[in-house]
Amino acid sequence: MRHILVMNPKGGCGKSTIATNLASWYAKRGDAVALADFDSQRSSLDWTAARPADAPPVAGVAAFEDGLRAVPRSAEVVVIDAPARAHGRELNELVRRAETIVVPVLPSAIDMRAATNFIEELNEVSKVARQQAKIAVVANRIKENTLAFDDLDAYLRRLRVPYIATLRDAQNYTRAYARGLGIFELPEYLAWPDWEHWRPLTDWLEGPASRP
Repeated sequence: MRHILVMNPKGGCGKSTIATNLASWYAKRGDAVALADFDSQRSSLDWTAARPADAPPVAGVAAFEDGLRAVPRSAEVVVIDAPARAHGRELNELVRRAETIVVPVLPSAIDMRAATNFIEELNEVSKVARQQAKIAVVANRIKENTLAFDDLDAYLRRLRVPYIATLRDAQNYTRAYARGLGIFELPEYLAWPDWEHWRPLTDWLEGPASRP
């Protein structure tokens, strides 16, 4: 069973958006997927509740209540939507459950400073330090050809963590979420630019560099 943790202790950085879209990508390609929501705001669970009956199934798990105990044994991929403000013991417990960690970062000075501190803390977690969990960062909600993105891009390239993908700020994510869908389940004519932005991340997740 593969466990992919999407986390950043700063709220509003797009963890649930990335988690739901990862879940839909794996489901669309035929994997048995569970989406474990550790955030009591229930953004990922609300998405699974809105998912159409004819869409590839994604099992929603209220992990903020019972942890991962309710994950179906048949699940091949578990996408974990972490809560905001996870530090210390809670951070260690979340990382203990994962082999792969995706950290979204927004193009703002506040988010970059928060990411610096978080990556330092994450690298000190024993499982990460022993290379038993692999980390990657993703630039999220970017607007190309802006100074804010240029600053974020330069910052992420300086981090000693793989910088995998840049995901644009697009209404397609809002459209998809409201319908319980992922970006990969929208019509090609509408979403193909976003599919291209996601490709480096999905390729990394499928390759050996994302696994211990």
